[in-house]
Amino acid sequence: MGVCDGRVAIVTGAGRGVGRAYALKLAEEGAKVIVNDLGGTASGEGADLTPAQSVVEEIVSKGGEAAVNGADVSDWEQSQAMIQQAIDSYGRLDILVNNAGILRDRMMVNMTEQDWDLVIKVHLKGTFAPAHHAANYWRAESKQGRQPDARIINTTSGSGLFGNIGQANYGAAKAGVASFSIITARELERYGVTVNAIAPRAQTRMTESLREVSGEMLERRDPEWIAALVAFLASPSAKDITGRVFAEVWGFGYTVGDGWNHGPRAEASRDAKEVEAPLRHALAAAGYNSGIERGTFVNP
Repeated sequence: MGVCDGRVAIVTGAGRGVGRAYALKLAEEGAKVIVNDLGGTASGEGADLTPAQSVVEEIVSKGGEAAVNGADVSDWEQSQAMIQQAIDSYGRLDILVNNAGILRDRMMVNMTEQDWDLVIKVHLKGTFAPAHHAANYWRAESKQGRQPDARIINTTSGSGLFGNIGQANYGAAKAGVASFSIITARELERYGVTVNAIAPRAQTRMTESLREVSGEMLERRDPEWIAALVAFLASPSAKDITGRVFAEVWGFGYTVGDGWNHGPRAEASRDAKEVEAPLRHALAAAGYNSGIERGTFVNP
């Protein structure tokens, strides 16, 4: 018996990479899975159901239950229909894993409006829209006396939490996902819904161009390490874990975010000329709140 036995899950962006690993792991642990993937390129162009269908076939071949979905999760009506597909197909929905994403990396001065808008839309609205529709279903269930034991697992990134040069659009979206997760965890707990965010570090088509790795580092970036955490967070055993941001998730461990904490305080002044000295003293005593230090990305 798996840790998610009898539960129903949706995984977005599940045709490849970590999303594929999540879908396979959830199915292995007993969940019925809606495998969503638009099937476009890493930069968000085109559509192809083949990757998602391949994952469904793999799940079914191993004795699991799964169905394909090709919705654009950033589209309001399509994301609503995706949630309804799970309910219509399997009678319920317990787990939503928001993983769909694209990359359009450029230095900010070279970034086009389309580069910005599309990345923000896919990552941020593509998290909000499915979560909104799922939450409305769970709220209705709760009000009918059928208290859910439901999960939303969102995808943030070290680029959003710590910063990464060339990813202003992606980092802004992923920082937004982290904040969204913390806030909605508090809003939805009354309905039996937990919300957490993870920052996966895996070697996939989305990351292979950022850094070449091999040996143990490559093995520790296998999506299987991340999928195990996702399956646990999706299980009934994790119903007391909510509002958490897992700031680094890979084969070297699962780092729990410890919040943005207040650091040294400079004495305030109404005189601009008096601001500099105490402010510089406080800055010298404080650590950086990002992984970018003097132009170098230092978060490994």
